Amino acid sequence: MSQKRFNTELLDFLERSPTAFHAVAALKSMLLDAGFTALSEEEQWHLVDGHKYFVTRNDSALIAFRHNAQSLLSEGLRLTGAHTDSPSLKVKPNPEITRQGYMQLGVEVYGGALFAPWFDRDLSLAGRVNYKSRRGELRSALIDFSDPIAVIPSLAIHLNRGVHDSRSINAQKELVPLLSQLGEEEGFDFNELLLQQAKKQPAHRSAQEVLAHELYFYDTQAPSLIGLKKEFIASARLDNLLSCFLACRALVSCKNTHASLLVCNDHEEVGSATSSGAQGPFLKSVLERLSHCCGDEPNLLSRIVAKSSLISIDNAHGVHPNYLERHDDKHRPVLNAGPVIKLNANQRYASNSHSVALFKSICDTVKVPHQSFVMRNDMACGSTIGPITSAETGINTIDVGVPTFAMHSIRELAGAQDAYDLCKVINSFYSR
Repeated sequence: MSQKRFNTELLDFLERSPTAFHAVAALKSMLLDAGFTALSEEEQWHLVDGHKYFVTRNDSALIAFRHNAQSLLSEGLRLTGAHTDSPSLKVKPNPEITRQGYMQLGVEVYGGALFAPWFDRDLSLAGRVNYKSRRGELRSALIDFSDPIAVIPSLAIHLNRGVHDSRSINAQKELVPLLSQLGEEEGFDFNELLLQQAKKQPAHRSAQEVLAHELYFYDTQAPSLIGLKKEFIASARLDNLLSCFLACRALVSCKNTHASLLVCNDHEEVGSATSSGAQGPFLKSVLERLSHCCGDEPNLLSRIVAKSSLISIDNAHGVHPNYLERHDDKHRPVLNAGPVIKLNANQRYASNSHSVALFKSICDTVKVPHQSFVMRNDMACGSTIGPITSAETGINTIDVGVPTFAMHSIRELAGAQDAYDLCKVINSFYSR
């Protein structure tokens, strides 16, 4: 696949994925188109060597794999991992706020979002709605308003003359999206609005009553290639949907039938300690099922784990030309200069010399450059699903990612070359 086609598909995937729920739906579509078979956790699995499968949990996490019991036992499993969630503003359960005739919705901050970029953006709303049908069934629907329906207006500088001296944003008071104006006798029922949105879909026309929702505001500006040479990708949710896409693309295009697996967990931005997060049992339960296909010998799963390798893929901090001092001067990743190996002495990243050597050797094989990132000693780094997954499973792991600007902003920036190059590396990893 050419870089141009890869980036076109990436931009389309990003635009179709305003929430983790929609990202998993888009990944499912990619996998089904590539001949993967959907499995259910509720049923017994009858796996066939050489076949390809996927399973989801909570509509927001996904595991896809190529099954080969023989290679699984003899050579272990080749895994990649990423996460489907991104920092956002999540609608509260009882969100309606009416002030001065303006209709607003109360929100919670999901994850470590940068607040300032949320102001004055054309916002829409998407997520999952759970409802009761006319027959009393409990069902759920994914909804996406698509059109701009909200905005968080800034306070004019004339009313806040000291804004450039220092700015502290109160999330409870200032991050309240504005939806509409209401007349004196006009009411507003948010659940009724959601109900009508769900019923627009033929599969959910029987919806009668909304019982719960998980909804997130997002910026409607489309992802795009920017720069004089179109060398940058600008989009919301690059962290970490870019990684989900490239790993899934590598898995579906891989020509080898070696036992390989992709896990896309939810809730990384809020700690991963959920049933669909990396600290939950989702991956372990799938690994146990796979090990049972190899026979009834003792310690099969432990033996498979000892031979397996995981590449945890999550965006890295590119060196910002306006803030060079925020990086260690020997570890300054540059956009479009290759994937970044992330290391931390205190194991906030899971990379070790074994996994680093493996990754570098794959990069050399496919002629992709690589870079290294270590946080300054006087600054704290973030973390990924890598250390959590490695600790939960025992699988040897490396943390890597494409260098990025404005991580956790409503719109982030990455290099147009880097995701394509990392996809080639992951494809080779799956094919070795």
